[in-house]
Amino acid sequence: MSPAPLPKKGRGARSNATGRYEPTTTEAFDDGWTPDDDPATQIRTILTPEHARTIIAKNTSPDVGFDRSINPYKGCEHGCIYCYARPSHAWMGLSPGLDFESRIFFKPEAARLLEQELSARRYVCKRIHIGGNTDPYQPVERELGSTRAILEVCRRFNQPFSIITKSNLITRDVDILGPMGRDRLASAFVSITTLDRKLARAMEPRASTPTKRLEAISRLAEAGVPVGVGFAPVIPGLNDHELEAVLEAAAKAGATTAMYVTLRLPLEIKDLFREWLSEARPERAARVMSLVRQTRGGKDYDPDWSQRMKGTGPVAELIGARFKAAIKRYGLDGPRHDLDVTRFRVPADARPQLELFA
Repeated sequence: MSPAPLPKKGRGARSNATGRYEPTTTEAFDDGWTPDDDPATQIRTILTPEHARTIIAKNTSPDVGFDRSINPYKGCEHGCIYCYARPSHAWMGLSPGLDFESRIFFKPEAARLLEQELSARRYVCKRIHIGGNTDPYQPVERELGSTRAILEVCRRFNQPFSIITKSNLITRDVDILGPMGRDRLASAFVSITTLDRKLARAMEPRASTPTKRLEAISRLAEAGVPVGVGFAPVIPGLNDHELEAVLEAAAKAGATTAMYVTLRLPLEIKDLFREWLSEARPERAARVMSLVRQTRGGKDYDPDWSQRMKGTGPVAELIGARFKAAIKRYGLDGPRHDLDVTRFRVPADARPQLELFA
């Protein structure tokens, strides 16, 4: 019997190709017997606990604006077809395609691990970025609350953090983010790639709608959280024409700073993106890929850290010039949100027991 065709509804990737480290490959195909939209064939999310030893990850990439981060989840239900984190699922023997969107790993002891690391004698307080790889407010967060638990620990320790998401769920935690934001202990970025609801639905199938993301910026700003907007990724020929409109809408909602990243297609992402593009926007596929290659020296991707975030060449330079002009026009060119590391304190109930007798 042939396997049922892979469903597409509610997911970003169109396939589930075997991870690059596996010795054998499998391929699903449609034999005509099972309808593509049969509910029985729909992929359901599988949650798997990951028993990690640490929670704070260190980063040494010179083009990333932080050196330590926390990712409550591996994999992301949002299903954004362009997500640069997709290839990491291959390290676990899974597919960067549909597995990445449906096989989600979480750390049930994340809060305890964070408290343990922040309490260590040698710990030196610096900003921690939450969500640098996958979204900390993806749908499973409603059930698991891993991100909420991490924020509660940060509040107890006055540990400064920044956080990025494309989900309106972040507003659930405004009771923590607001006071910490006003005390310069927290800042947030909300990613908005398009104002086109149909494009967002196709490209980021389980993320909040563009309207809801603008509402999140507004709620955070009203609560006193320094908030920025990320127009990321910029996809030439697909969403780049919206750059100014997105930045203007975010500024009106309360954003005070902005950033952008040009589309990156490392490893398996290039094939997944091409596959999606040929189905979701076939009339633009050739043009989009041509423009993408023009920002990468004629290739689908160039991993050189000195240019991988922005790209090179006339197309990339034009995007950069437009961005620079737009942030000045809309008042998004202010200084980045500096956080206060001097208020960090290990609460008494988290100190090693022997310190009570010191």
